[in-house]
Parts: sequence; structure tokens; C-alpha cells
Amino acid sequence: MNIGVIGTGNMGTILIEAFLDSGAVKADQLVITNRTLAKAFAIQRAHPGIAVVADAAEVIKQSSLVFLCVKPLDIHPLLQQLAPHWTNEHYLVSITSPISVEQLEAAVPCQIVRAIPSIANRALSGSILVTFGSRCSAACRQTIDDLLRRIASPVYIDEAITRVASDISSCGPAFFSYLLQRFIDAAAAKTAITKEQATMLATDMIIGLGELLKRNLYTLPTLQEKVCVKGGITGEGIAVLEQRMNGVFEEVLAKTHEKFKEDVEKVKQQFP
Repeated sequence: MNIGVIGTGNMGTILIEAFLDSGAVKADQLVITNRTLAKAFAIQRAHPGIAVVADAAEVIKQSSLVFLCVKPLDIHPLLQQLAPHWTNEHYLVSITSPISVEQLEAAVPCQIVRAIPSIANRALSGSILVTFGSRCSAACRQTIDDLLRRIASPVYIDEAITRVASDISSCGPAFFSYLLQRFIDAAAAKTAITKEQATMLATDMIIGLGELLKRNLYTLPTLQEKVCVKGGITGEGIAVLEQRMNGVFEEVLAKTHEKFKEDVEKVKQQFP
């Protein structure tokens, strides 16, 4: 089965490289294109065997499973432009959250899947949020599950939690890398440690934290209990965080949901 990728920006490239690194897909099974073809050719140079084609229509002609990795407001015009080429045999996978599988099903005859990736998938880790359309056959569901499971943990979600699930799994790496960078910058600014040393220690710490959780050695609350000895140094730091962080993530979620609603409303104007 040939797999097509329309759009080789950040997430499209991450998916391509993860599929190749995991061995889930061979280079000669991939057919890709991008509005700026130079980006697609750069991927081809790194992975000889990938086919770069001139436009999205050619991707559809040569592929049975197509990943649509373009911006939300570009999807409806593209689907209309490609209308003559879609069939009910195609598996169409959209990676964007503001467009529902129901809206996509209303626009094309394909078997529709929404799969929202995370940058963690590049390391063959993290979650990928999956919602199947009503037309997906058992074969489609199995094919998609088998493919995605090679690069991530598929998590099947309802429409109602799409945004918050994406906030955690997809936006989360950016949120927490920002916090970690602020921690590093503060350490270098307030003490004699260099930024390079602080970065090394923080990187090792976050990897080790992930391993503790992955191996189910601790939960988040029990981990805090083990490190935060009553009356100790960690407890003093936690007290500052409790004071300063109160309401921060509630506000973060409020902002992401507000922006999401704006995007959903813009998309609604495009889709019947």
C-alpha cells in the first residue's frame, strides 16, 4: 500500500520520518508533495526512494492512504479542488483538530480518520489522538491502528475532548519545554552554574522523570511525596510554585479553548 502525504511542514515531516525510522513504511511506499516543492525534495534527498510529485492530485492517484497535513483553513478548498480524485476506497487521515470527521465525511466519499500527532512521535513515543469516521471499515481501522501503533500510542477520543486532549499530548511538549527552559535560565542567572551545565542536568532529569513514570515506579503524586521531604529544601521550592502557579494552567486551557473555538467557527463557514 502506498502512503501519501500532502503537506511536508513540521508535522508532515515528523510523521514521514517516524514512519521510516520505525520501519512501518519503506521509502518507496511514500508519495509526498508540498506547496513549496523544495521542502519535499529536501526530504527525498535525506530518504532516497520517496516519490515527490508535483501536486496533491497526483498523491491521491498514487496512494491508497493519504495524510492531509495542511493548515485548517486550507483543507476545504483543497478537498473541493481534489473532488474528482477521491474514492470510497481511499483512507483519508487529517491531522488537524478544528475539523471534525463528520465535516470531512460531508465533503469527500473517503473513509475518514482524524489522527492528531505530537512532536513526541518523532521519537516513536507519546500519544496520537484518533477518531474514526462512521464509514471506516474494519480493514481501515486495523490498518490505521497497526500503522500508528508503530510510532506512538493511539488514544481513541470523542469529539468533546478533542481540544483538551490535544492541549495535553500535542501542546504539552511546548508548554513544559518552555517551563524547563525558564528553570534553566533562572539557574544560570542566579547561581554560578553555566547554562550548558544546567541544560545537561535538566535534560537528564526530565528523561529520568519520564522513565520513572513509564516504568510505573511512581505516580506523579507519589513521586512528589518521595522527593518533597517535609520541612526540606524541595518543600520550600514547592511552596513558591503553589503560590505562583495557582490558576496558571486553568488560564492556559481557557486561552487554547478560546482560540480553538475561533478556528472551529472559521471552519464552519467553509463546510456546509
